[in-house]
Amino acid sequence: MALMKWEPLREIDDMFDRYIMSMGWPSRRQELITAGDWSPRVDISETDNEFLIKAEIPEVKKEDVKVSVDKGVLTIQGERKQEKEEKGKKFHRIERYYGSFIRSFTLPDNVDESNIKATFKDGMLNLQVPKSARAKHNAIEVKVE
Repeated sequence: MALMKWEPLREIDDMFDRYIMSMGWPSRRQELITAGDWSPRVDISETDNEFLIKAEIPEVKKEDVKVSVDKGVLTIQGERKQEKEEKGKKFHRIERYYGSFIRSFTLPDNVDESNIKATFKDGMLNLQVPKSARAKHNAIEVKVE
């Protein structure tokens, strides 16, 4: 068994990279990312009547995207297929992410899961998650004694 020099800073750096990748953020080492290690970026906003989720999924066909809700968890999944190498075309660098992706979000109690609407256009998935009237909470003031 060969002895190896312990490099604590390298271990911390590797641990940080794994954490970044698990959060879906771009890694500092783009070349090491494998297929399936990506997830679309999302914006989540709220109005008085609904939550809006916008997911960037460029170069993915509508047929390759699936949205589901199960036990209060909204899941977006799909796949971006990699270009096949064509004759006369040689790739020198590939930095875009390819492969399967999945994003899941826990929905709050005040949503109407049965009326969620999804639209997909120009690589942008828009989800409208309406709020439920029955679960809205009114703010009350509690008197401190």
